[in-house]
Amino acid sequence: MTPKITPKTLSGFKDRLPKEAYAKSLMLKSLVSTFEKFGFSPIETPHLEYATILRKQGGDEIAKEIYHFLDHGGREVALRFDLTVPLARFISQYKNELGLPFKRYSIGNVFRGERSQKGRYREFTQCDFDFIGTQGIGSDAEIVQLIYQSLWDLGIRDFVIHLNNRKIFNGLCESLNAKNEVVEILRIIDKIDKIGKEAIYQELSEKTSLQSEQIQTLLDFINLKSDTPKILAKLQTYKTLNTTLKQGIEELEELLDLLQNLIPPQFYQINLSIARGLGYYTGIIYETTLTQIPTLGSVCSGGRYDNLTQNFSSEKMSGVGASIGLDRLLAGLEELNLLKAQKTPANLLVIPLHSLKYTYEVGMKLRDLGLRVEVYPEITKPKKSFQYANNKGYEWVVIVGEEEEKTQKISLKNMESGLQENLIDLEVAAQKISKF
Repeated sequence: MTPKITPKTLSGFKDRLPKEAYAKSLMLKSLVSTFEKFGFSPIETPHLEYATILRKQGGDEIAKEIYHFLDHGGREVALRFDLTVPLARFISQYKNELGLPFKRYSIGNVFRGERSQKGRYREFTQCDFDFIGTQGIGSDAEIVQLIYQSLWDLGIRDFVIHLNNRKIFNGLCESLNAKNEVVEILRIIDKIDKIGKEAIYQELSEKTSLQSEQIQTLLDFINLKSDTPKILAKLQTYKTLNTTLKQGIEELEELLDLLQNLIPPQFYQINLSIARGLGYYTGIIYETTLTQIPTLGSVCSGGRYDNLTQNFSSEKMSGVGASIGLDRLLAGLEELNLLKAQKTPANLLVIPLHSLKYTYEVGMKLRDLGLRVEVYPEITKPKKSFQYANNKGYEWVVIVGEEEEKTQKISLKNMESGLQENLIDLEVAAQKISKF
């Protein structure tokens, strides 16, 4: 006898049962609607890319997490780890057909071979929205506005968008004579929320040339905490240190001025500790956290990248964008009991007690009247089909028996109240259900 295989899911990967998958589907519909309100167009790119494309654009740190292998033609390919690097390749190939500036959104699964933990998986869905082909600060402001609007439209009311500028961090490193170590310092600083200030101090001591006093200056700077006007006031003295710092601070000031009448002030703040470890960011950066679950990490991150296509073309093409980590956001909303209450995509269940033929006709006519309808596929005892309706979470059940077929009507039962109306017209039933 052939031995049976134990059914189990790979570590870091996740199955979704219908209730959770439906909640995710509703979130995606909301996000697409919001993206398109702002004039963003959808694109799709493959899950697989040439490994050289992903390695070159993602940097050394990401290269360690890439799933790569040889395909049947002996080509080294890799699963995409985000949607931004494929965008760089896409824009380089099709820029003449797209026209610039170009606003896109893309939704799809990405893969990273990192250690899995709560809200962090090896396969997860990203929802990216990007503004390509413009250096204007208005595009940065619009992306931040879209982050706010996307979460607001999902019904989330307790979140903060943390803002910074990579030029500020670059300029600070320049002032500490560590200009050539920016990438390594950024990579270490980016872990501050995970491993804490003391561990960051130790790692900077061991892996960079920074001395004790320089590390302390760096840590004191990124830990400046206050309201936005006070932090901006403190930053004024740093403008004199070098051109990079001055430019970064002034861009941040310009962004904040634009956001003033676009987003309520409680939903965004300056946070000099966010670094965004990926090497392609060059300007404004942001991370978004749910206030009640700060340990969950960022649910929407991104920033400006002025050298998006540098590995594909000599033409400089600026971009700015963000990515919503849908699976992490779902985990957070589940913890906060904010997931949509719907258990099933259909409005009601139609139960046959006499004739399958008439029952399926009823289902079709109710769909034509605008309802989402599931038909129970066999004639069985009412108790069994009603139990099925309860298990699926249906509020309404349409009963189709012999009398209903004779009169070409239906009976309608509310599963929550137990009230039942017998032998009513389909149009009447549809109106009643649509009110709820």
